Amino acid sequence: MTKVFFSLFIILTSSFYSAASIAKPLSYWDKRGPAIAQDVDHSQWQHILNRYLIVGENSTAINLFNYQGVTNPDKSILKQYLTQLQSINPLQHTKAQQQAYWINLYNALTVQLILDNYPVKSITKLGERFFSFGPWDDDAAVVNDKTLSLNDIEHKILRPIWNDPRIHYAVNCASYGCPNLSVTAFTASNTEQLLTAGAYAYVNHPRGVTVKGEDLEVSSIYKWYAEDFGDNEKTLIEHFKRYANPELKQALLLFQQSPGDIDYEYDWRLNKSE
Repeated sequence: MTKVFFSLFIILTSSFYSAASIAKPLSYWDKRGPAIAQDVDHSQWQHILNRYLIVGENSTAINLFNYQGVTNPDKSILKQYLTQLQSINPLQHTKAQQQAYWINLYNALTVQLILDNYPVKSITKLGERFFSFGPWDDDAAVVNDKTLSLNDIEHKILRPIWNDPRIHYAVNCASYGCPNLSVTAFTASNTEQLLTAGAYAYVNHPRGVTVKGEDLEVSSIYKWYAEDFGDNEKTLIEHFKRYANPELKQALLLFQQSPGDIDYEYDWRLNKSE
């Protein structure tokens, strides 16, 4: 019976983990617009964040979302924003504007998905496919007449085109274990700053990296997407050190001198405010 349940779990999670490897970018999307282009308007998304994102007490706390409190008028604003994003051609914009576009689209789609199904205990309970582990392979948006899933946006556009591990600190999966949903909407002018801030916040929070005696307990993100972080423990630790505060950095140096085990954990509970 245990083997049966284990096999079932593998089937349920296959769609989520199958996207972990970096896919070749969909060449259609790997293009840039003119050097100067009108920026995309993300003010409606910023309105939603201002009203419903519950910011942690310090820079490394978990940001929660007040799904229950979203009013019908603001639900309409979010839908209008998503309609607006899907009505424009991102390829007419600069590369920096495109990156902000895709990150905001992913995050807004995820919030919309939770609102459409609220109350729900975890995003992993959603999904239209038989035995699906979450909604990541479901059709989520249509851009330039092309249907895209959340996995398409993250693993076939954002990760391969920008090739930056900090992407993982920008896209939010509506879960406690996930890096924070940013307080500020991404734009061409602030993306670099927000990506680095997200890295610092996550690495220095226990759900990102925790020292337990001689061992480390880290987010499963670093296992699922190991190739993004160098595909070995040495480069992973160097990544942590790059963003670690002085106390954590010292602990990581000690771990390098006397390596223990690295354990991977993830909390899939919904990132809702109480």
